[in-house]
Amino acid sequence: MSVARLSKLSLVGPAARKTDTLEALQDLGCMHVLPLASPPDEPEKINQRGARDAYKALRFLTDVADPRRQIQRDPDFDMDQFVRDVLDLMQRSREMLDRRDFLAHRIAQVRPWGDLDFPPAEVLADNRLWFYQLPLKHRDALGDLTLPWAILEQDHRFIYAVLIGPDDPGDDILPVPRTHTGSLPIHELEAQLEEAEIAIETLEAERVAQTRYLTLMRRNLSAAESAAELAHATQKVRDENAMFALQGWVPEDRIDAVLDMAKSKNGAVLIERPGPEDIPPTLLEQPDKRAAAVDLALFYQVPGYKDWDPSIIVAASFAIFFAMIVADAGYGAVIFVGLLLFWKRLAGTAKERSWRRFGLIVSGATILYGVLVGSYFGVIPPQGSVWAKLKLLDLNNFGAMMMISIVVGVLHLVLANALAARAAWGQRKALANLGWIAVLVGGFVMWLAYMKGASLVSGGALAGTGVLAIVLFSSERVIKTPTDWLWRFLEGLQSLAGAMGAFGDVLSYMRLFALGLASASLAITFNDLAMSVMQALKGPGILFGLLILIIGHVLNFALAMMSGVVHGLRLNYIEFFKWGLPDEGIVFRPFARKEVQE
Repeated sequence: MSVARLSKLSLVGPAARKTDTLEALQDLGCMHVLPLASPPDEPEKINQRGARDAYKALRFLTDVADPRRQIQRDPDFDMDQFVRDVLDLMQRSREMLDRRDFLAHRIAQVRPWGDLDFPPAEVLADNRLWFYQLPLKHRDALGDLTLPWAILEQDHRFIYAVLIGPDDPGDDILPVPRTHTGSLPIHELEAQLEEAEIAIETLEAERVAQTRYLTLMRRNLSAAESAAELAHATQKVRDENAMFALQGWVPEDRIDAVLDMAKSKNGAVLIERPGPEDIPPTLLEQPDKRAAAVDLALFYQVPGYKDWDPSIIVAASFAIFFAMIVADAGYGAVIFVGLLLFWKRLAGTAKERSWRRFGLIVSGATILYGVLVGSYFGVIPPQGSVWAKLKLLDLNNFGAMMMISIVVGVLHLVLANALAARAAWGQRKALANLGWIAVLVGGFVMWLAYMKGASLVSGGALAGTGVLAIVLFSSERVIKTPTDWLWRFLEGLQSLAGAMGAFGDVLSYMRLFALGLASASLAITFNDLAMSVMQALKGPGILFGLLILIIGHVLNFALAMMSGVVHGLRLNYIEFFKWGLPDEGIVFRPFARKEVQE
């Protein structure tokens, strides 16, 4: 559970071996490539990561409702050419759909004036026709015109008039702007519309025919992604005469593999440790079975290279917070059953199996906490039963539940500061983190003492010691002149402004109690409402009561899931990361081949 240590490797080799070297490096899949060459000036020439065109073509074909029988083998299948053909088809389809919509709109605009055949310009003595859709209330405006005009059509709302003149009359000649009808009559527009619709049907048939290659396309997606990754990395390589150079970050345990590869390609390698000005990417070292924990940790923020790996803490905290928010063993059992139903579908990759195991942890924690608070779909077990004996917490005991929420908040923030202090050990800010721990614990002890009417001295002394440490060690200012001592002290005092933030962050954990109580209360309310209906209406009341139970619990379950996920992650990402991971890093993106997709 740590951030991998990286070294910067600079590789120089003959230009003739450039492609071979890059392909061998891609096979190793262990370098985060840095740009040594400037990107092209034209944005369209920049090679992006991932096979975006291939996925765009795949989505275009998979949207077909009734795909054709799949071709399983075709030795002449060319993935790149096929993607280009599909994208060309997609562009032609889009253009024809736009033309169809334009023609339909133009016909709707022209139809009120009738199917007019426009005479040549010489017949009108170089005059032109200008069309206006005038509201009836502005009819009198036609009488003020100096240009000849005529009313072609009229309905209960508008007058469809035409003016004759050599030039555009302008927007102020009538209260409304003129209508652009074009120069084609309706029958000509309708003929073009029919041609466009036939062309769309032809293009759609071509699209359906292309769906025969969906299986082959999916099999070749990994190759397309690998090719796009190679092109993206190639643009970062610097070429100088007969040599090329590339640079990147490599985990220390893979350096020997890169050195062996470079030696086989007649390349030279320079290895450098991260310097003060370097910002290495962050690579979390975790086994595949903990991929879900890594995904959770990186979802919101990437830890800095010099920070610590939060994945296990975030995963464990999320499971606990989710369970406290849902607060019902029945809902936890529903999650468990749903997980079992999709168990085989989540066995394809190591990451999917990791999420499957994490789902077991979350559902197990939810069931356990639901047993502890004695809630089973909102039903409280009867006194004297085994389940009643397992009930150790009472959601209706507001004082006790608030205490538990605050204890959880204090412990979570203390853990964040402790891990931050460990990562920064040897620096001044590590002592500042210890000071915040003292303030949090001291403030909590003072609160307990106040509630019990005891002395506040011990808690106050601990909090005071923490304040002193924060003032003295929060500033990282280097002492160069005597005035720097004053500035360091003032910056330390400024850090005390975080005390109000710490107080608010601890209180933020009370949402665990509030949301858990809301979930349990809603479940009880739906149960009581269903029982009241069953007792009031004999016969049909059973049906209505069951409907209330099903709809009510489905709604409450959905709200509980949403609250558990959102707030369970929020307490980790906002409160915990604020104190434990103040710096944000760059994710390590290995230059590697993609796995073959079957």
